[in-house]
Amino acid sequence: MKVLVVGAGFSGAVVARALALEGHEITVVDERRHVGGNCHTEPDEKSGIMVHIYGPHIFHTNNQAVWDYVNQFGRMMPYVNRVKARVGDQIYSLPINLHTINQVYQRAMSPDEAQAFLAEQGDSLIQTPRSFEEQALKFVGAKLYEMFFKGYTRKQWGVDGAQLPASILKRLPVRFVYDDNYFNHRFQGIPEAGYTDLISNILDCDRVTVRLGEKAEGRAQDFDHVVYSGPLDRYFQHDRGRLQYRTLSFEKFHHKGDFQGTAVMNYCDAHVPFTRISEHKYFAPWHTPDSDLSVCFREYSGHCGPQDIPFYPTRLLDDQKLLGEYVARANQEKNVTFLGRLGTYSYLDMDVTIERALETASAISANWKAGLAPPVFVHDP
Repeated sequence: MKVLVVGAGFSGAVVARALALEGHEITVVDERRHVGGNCHTEPDEKSGIMVHIYGPHIFHTNNQAVWDYVNQFGRMMPYVNRVKARVGDQIYSLPINLHTINQVYQRAMSPDEAQAFLAEQGDSLIQTPRSFEEQALKFVGAKLYEMFFKGYTRKQWGVDGAQLPASILKRLPVRFVYDDNYFNHRFQGIPEAGYTDLISNILDCDRVTVRLGEKAEGRAQDFDHVVYSGPLDRYFQHDRGRLQYRTLSFEKFHHKGDFQGTAVMNYCDAHVPFTRISEHKYFAPWHTPDSDLSVCFREYSGHCGPQDIPFYPTRLLDDQKLLGEYVARANQEKNVTFLGRLGTYSYLDMDVTIERALETASAISANWKAGLAPPVFVHDP
């Protein structure tokens, strides 16, 4: 089977290799001039520091099989994401943990005392939270919500917390111990040589041809099947309207010495236009560049326009309705499988992206061998 894979990020690379190992002939096309998608890394010209061009990416998972998979293609170096937050002229630890709570309330509470105290701060009148804001008010109370979430959320998503689903807060844990590890996963790390090197190694496989700086439009007729990891609405030329995404822009600057003493500093106040500053030497402390320059990025979140790079699907109510229309259209397509964050309009971490790409390749091959049409969606959006 000849397969066209659209997109050379994790989704496209993993599905391409898996299908090639099953004996299929694969062509991977990406309109960017590098592999890796939004995980792309490259050395900074001035400082020599490995930079996450499209914002920080920390690999984290509890999936042993996925962890073993990525370690085949690049050495994963241990890395713990410890985020700090600036509110006014104070610096706090994130995610909210026992240190944060004691610092905010100027107390010295034990874990049990802090848990009971925070329960008193929560809004007991909210029985079933219907939004991100209600979820926060119920579980952490008004003060912590307004300090750490209200302004930041508005900047990040472009809407108030009352318009976002309650499920978003589940990604932001509250801990009643002195644990500032942002993630709660068994395996955490960053590729020693960067993500682009790792994904290039995944694509380095017999029967895989990679074409960069080229568009996929008009090529489908030359292949038996297409695996599409681009935006779902773009596949249909946005003819029902555009699904909404948030995009990111970055303001790069160099600093002689050390700028902030940590990899990521969130700026929670609404009047500060950027959401965070990342200092990239902290993402790869095993590198020792000759320069004493540090490279940093101010990160801004905004509405994704037609010429912007999509990062995060918003999945608000209007988006859900439009998504349903595009999914119905997709299910009528022949010989196309939609995959990945953009192809399924889903917020997926890197480990889930890899897991689903492997499952997708397995399902395509199994159906092909059985004489059946390959699946459109292995996982529903």
